[in-house]
Parts: sequence; C-alpha cells; structure tokens
Amino acid sequence: MALDITKERGVPLDRQVFTWRELAGPPFSKLDDDAFTRVRVILMNGIESESVRFSHAAARMNARLQGPLARVRRVEHHQQTLVNWLNPADQSPLETTIGYEQTAIEVTAMLAQQEPDAYLAQVYRFGMLEDFDHLYRYSALMDRLYGMDANNLLQSYTDIRPGRPTVVEHRDPMDDLRAPYDKQRAQPLTKMNSLTLVAAENQVHDYYLNLGPQFADPVARQLYAEIASIEEQHVTQYESLIDPTETWLEKWLLHEATEVYNYWSCAQTETNKTLKALWERFVDYELGHLSFVGELMKEIERRDPAELLPQKLPSPLKFESQRPFIRKTLQNEVDLRAVGTQIVPAGQERPDGPSAQYRAQLNRDGSPSELVAEGYVWVPGTELVSRLGAQSVNGRRM
Repeated sequence: MALDITKERGVPLDRQVFTWRELAGPPFSKLDDDAFTRVRVILMNGIESESVRFSHAAARMNARLQGPLARVRRVEHHQQTLVNWLNPADQSPLETTIGYEQTAIEVTAMLAQQEPDAYLAQVYRFGMLEDFDHLYRYSALMDRLYGMDANNLLQSYTDIRPGRPTVVEHRDPMDDLRAPYDKQRAQPLTKMNSLTLVAAENQVHDYYLNLGPQFADPVARQLYAEIASIEEQHVTQYESLIDPTETWLEKWLLHEATEVYNYWSCAQTETNKTLKALWERFVDYELGHLSFVGELMKEIERRDPAELLPQKLPSPLKFESQRPFIRKTLQNEVDLRAVGTQIVPAGQERPDGPSAQYRAQLNRDGSPSELVAEGYVWVPGTELVSRLGAQSVNGRRM
C-alpha cells in the first residue's frame, strides 16, 4: 500500500509519549524470531541514533531551531531506547556484532539495487563487499573464542566467505571522499539512501569502538580496532555523498522522511506481530515529525517542503536474502579500489600512492583480520561437526 507523505500528518508531537515499562519492554528471541527481525531492530536503532546525533549538531549551529530540535529529539531518544532494548539479554556482544554485519551487508545490497544514481550505486556495492569480509572475520573470531557457528544467527540468509580482504581496505582519508549528489537534480530516494547508510555505519563504528576493549583475547581486541577504523572510513565515504549545500532545515526534513520510509519498510515485512505494531506506531510518529519540520520550513525558509519530498514513497525495502546480487558483485568487483573520488581496478592504484603507504604503516606488525581467519573455512554444520569431533576417542564416537 502506497503512503503519501505529503498529505499524511501522523501523530501530533504532544501525543507522542512513553512509559518506562514500554521503553524497556520484552525483547525478540535471538533464535526463534526470523534473522531479519534482528536486522530491522539494528537498522532502526542506527537510524534513530543518527537522528539524535544530527539534531545535536544542528542545535549547536542554529539558535532559532534549538527549541524545536529539543522537542523532537526527546521523542527520537525514547524511540531509540525502545528499539535498542528489543535486543535480548542472552545475545552476546559478539553475536550482536554478527547481526550488525549481516545488517550492513543485506541493507546495503538492497539500497544498491534500488539506487537510481549509477555512481552512488557503485559506491554502495564497493562498501558492501568490505562489510561482507568483516562478517567472515568476525565469524572466524566466534569460532576461535567459543567454537560457535555464526550461521545459527544468520539463518543461512547471508554467506560466510571472504570479501574484499580487510587488510587492503585501509585507505588514505582523501581516498575515502566521494563526489556528492547535486541536491537540485538528485531524486529524493538518492538522498534517503545516503542518509540510511550514514546512520547504519555510524552505529557500527560507535559499537565496535566501545566494545573492543572489553575482550581479553588479544586478537579480538585488535580485530575490533581494525574494523572500527574501516567503519570510520565508511562513515566518511557515505556522508561525503550528501550535498553539503543543503540547508539545516533541508537536511532535517530529509532525515525525517528517511525515518518514515525505513519504519514503513520494516512494517511491511515484519513477521513478529508485536514488532510489526511497533513499526506501524513509529511510522505515525515520524509522519508527525515530518509534518512538524515541514511547517518550520514554511515559516522560516518560506519554502514548500513538498518540493523536496516524493509524493509517494518508493517500494519498501525487501528484507530478504540478497545472496544472488551479492555473489555477482563479489565475482565482478572484489578487486576494485578507491582512488580519489573514483572506484577503479586494483591496477590503477599506485603501489607508492598514499593509500598503499597508509596500509603499509598500519599493517607493519601484522594484520589481525588475516590472523583471525588463518586456517578458518566455514562449512555447513561447523559447530555440530566440531562438537562431535571433540567427543571422538580413539576413532570412536562417545
């Protein structure tokens, strides 16, 4: 069912209220719920985190907007709390990490396929293959530390195999900047896609940066440090796609439209009935925020917000395995590199260039992502096979 976001007003801001009981409500089941329920929760926590982060930055630069931003931001904070508290207590930090990488891979693949701008779509595919390799490295870490199979969480939706090797992903900062879209010509979907990926990657960066020091295993500590650095690169990459000449109100309006679109997409495919109702509730809340910001734009900038918005939202994101697309991209583009704002074949990266020198310095004492995966190859039933092997005595099963 199409949703006309230029006409739907949503729930008024003063009626968007919560109680502590619902903010810390019952979580989903890490094994009984579909893996894409976890993906939706992780994605929407990232979307809400970005909304709060943007709101604080805007408030520091716009005295007139501080009051309106504070009102909406408080609701966004509580929405993020409710969404983040859906994660179950029996889901370990490393299991959550596996979920983060599955989310990054599958969501980026979805966006790359619907992106109307060919350049941005290529950038998304480029980043996706790096997240794909991160999943492989963390799966190896899970096997190393706990003898567990990451596929128990992935539920066979996402492959566990190497992507673009993490060891070669490290780049000079100037090779992580991309050419921004033109706000006058870019479609609203292009703008919402870029905001979605900035949100997703920023959340991953912050989580890894805070989680890594909590591990005792030295390889785990180094691996989180290494991949957190790549996630910072990804945030730099995706945020550089956003036209920097957009006004603060333009950016705020697009943030709210992005939230509407993502919650609406979640609601279309959610299999957990309780969460489906939550996503629908938050669609109405975000429509209220969008309407609120639209009125500010009319008052302050004397502009019609409908000029920036799609009359009807694009088709919802398909929260399903993107395996065929990912495998095709892996086959055709794994050897690509970034030079300046362009994605190029590996041979066009100078061996003495800034990114090559940057990598050489970082990897001088070895690469944790290479070390953790040494000798690791995922096979179906890895965990079961390992446990049966451990029970074998003198060639007999006990």
